[in-house]
Amino acid sequence: MTLLRYCLLALSLGLVAHDAARAQEINISTRKLTDKVNPFIGTANYGTTNPGAVLPHGLMSVSPFNVSGSTENRFDKDARWWSTPYSADNEYCIGFSHVNLSGVGCPELGGLLLMATTGKFTPDYRLYGSPLTQEYARPGEYRTVLERYGIAAASTVTLRTSLTAFTFPAGEGHILLNLGQALSNESGATLHFVNDSTMVGSRLMGSFCYNPQAVFRQYFAMRVSRRPHTAGYWKKQPPMTVEAQWDATADSYKLYDRYRQEMSGDDVGVRFSYRCEEGEILYVQMGVSFVSEANALQNLEAEQADLLKESRGDYAQAYTAMLSQAVDTWEKALGVVQVEGGTQNEQTIFYTALYHMLIHPNILQDSNGEYPMMGGSGIGRTEHDRYTVFSLWDTYRNVHPLLCLLFPDKQEQ
Repeated sequence: MTLLRYCLLALSLGLVAHDAARAQEINISTRKLTDKVNPFIGTANYGTTNPGAVLPHGLMSVSPFNVSGSTENRFDKDARWWSTPYSADNEYCIGFSHVNLSGVGCPELGGLLLMATTGKFTPDYRLYGSPLTQEYARPGEYRTVLERYGIAAASTVTLRTSLTAFTFPAGEGHILLNLGQALSNESGATLHFVNDSTMVGSRLMGSFCYNPQAVFRQYFAMRVSRRPHTAGYWKKQPPMTVEAQWDATADSYKLYDRYRQEMSGDDVGVRFSYRCEEGEILYVQMGVSFVSEANALQNLEAEQADLLKESRGDYAQAYTAMLSQAVDTWEKALGVVQVEGGTQNEQTIFYTALYHMLIHPNILQDSNGEYPMMGGSGIGRTEHDRYTVFSLWDTYRNVHPLLCLLFPDKQEQ
């Protein structure tokens, strides 16, 4: 039965259970709707979904990125046509990407790769990646352990920002932001320090589905919760011939430990290094915008400053509060359809399909109402939600008619 037919039946008939005793036995009616969602459904067998944290129609999403950097992976984004940041068939993860597409057939976005490592620092993603263990996902949160390092990672989101917690073992630890890798066919990034713990920058994205001129900038603001002991950029240098005689970094990564001005390149990144105590948690805030660096930073302040203020700077409490908001938002969104009866697996299938349907389209405007107008024609301003990622290629047949039925107020916008 298609999702549309299932939802229409749910709306008109309520799907009243014929076997009340069986429903009571498996106790599915008392479960939260978010407990009935399995974000790992569709992450294998070319399903092109990912288990990362996202809000309904949220601009920000955070997904593990395990489709590059290792010959041990079954699928690699550079070896074939590939459109998702995550595959359950793969093992080697090189970070957590920010702003991802779900269920699409063309590669795009999936950049701003955040990673945590221990020991001697290396900027080469082919060397610093890790298998994932103890993966857990629910609407609004993703958690895992980076097995190679024994680092626990957890992410939750607001509409335009994310908060990721890394729990380190004792010793030298690093937080990395890799701007070289992404699912986009474009390359090139720029970033700079605002202060010791805050970065802003942008990466070129685009060329979605055979359109090489459809390019744009994705802006970001990143802040770490504690001032690092050391920090610096890296950049992949081009191959050299004669110049290689006096430059040992030819065709390899060059480290910039003292340079603090703006850095640009096709394969650049930044690292923050710490001396960590056992069990120390470092938090990374990330805000995004498609308008400007200033808007990305403003989005971060608008959606996380109050949480930190209310928690008196306690990031653990802020994370808990943000996660609670995310789960509550999903409960409300999923609650537009109340299904009774069926087995636990059948309800999981239904509510996971509804969950996936509510990821796109995404809001585009920043917290100040600014958004990029179509075709690079300037910056617009709106007082209501402005959406993007209207995939009408396949979804016009059932998803958009269903959205009209379930969310008529949003469709009127």
